Amino acid sequence: MKVIGLIGGVSWESSAEYYRVINQEVKNKLGAVHSAELLMFSLDFQPVAQLEHAERWDELAILLRDVAKRLEGAGANLLLIASNTLHKLADEIQDGIGIPLLHIADAAAEEITKADIASVGLLGTRFVMEQDFYMQRLSAHGLKVLVPDKGSREYIHKVIYTELSLGQVLDTSRTKLLDIMKKLTDSGAEAVVLGNTELPLLIQAGDTPVLLFDTMAIHAKKAVSWALEESGTGRPRRDRNRPYEKLPIIPYARHHKR
Repeated sequence: MKVIGLIGGVSWESSAEYYRVINQEVKNKLGAVHSAELLMFSLDFQPVAQLEHAERWDELAILLRDVAKRLEGAGANLLLIASNTLHKLADEIQDGIGIPLLHIADAAAEEITKADIASVGLLGTRFVMEQDFYMQRLSAHGLKVLVPDKGSREYIHKVIYTELSLGQVLDTSRTKLLDIMKKLTDSGAEAVVLGNTELPLLIQAGDTPVLLFDTMAIHAKKAVSWALEESGTGRPRRDRNRPYEKLPIIPYARHHKR
């Protein structure tokens, strides 16, 4: 199993989901009590968000390259950035390290095209919905990308930074986003891409008949495929018969509820 390096904390709310999904996917594939070999560097999101809004991308690139090198030096074999927005700097980060960076938009586009979808609506931060770095990546896979109107883009951006990044999940915001998504499908989108790693905290498949592509979950699961070499030299080893996997059940002293 390769060691996954994760640049997290941007925000930690979604990074916690990355950790959960990655480990659950490893368990699903290998069984027993398997879990991921993973290194995470969790950034303080406040200064990162300030640099994003000040459009000081050069400073962010320096910061992220340093973190990526530290993860590589600690033994990571591949790198994830737990943020769609920070993939604006993916090329700069990749140029500074010797391990592969798994781009979240490429992972998402691969799943979308597998589903024979040609046109998608894109939700995310204002940077993701308005700048070229993300939409061009999707378009390079042959996808037509639609985004909400300016007022809706501002609303979604605000919800991400002032609610979801703080762990606040509000029904009123969900209702508004579902309305925005319907307008996108009415305009021709066959599905909607949740191009922000916090948005799945608010919008899930059971909330809407619209087909959703959760970039956080797609990214995390693709990383597991890389770590288990499904995308390279072969299928993951299914070593279910190894003796250490038959662990004794140790009674817990008290009934424990999660």
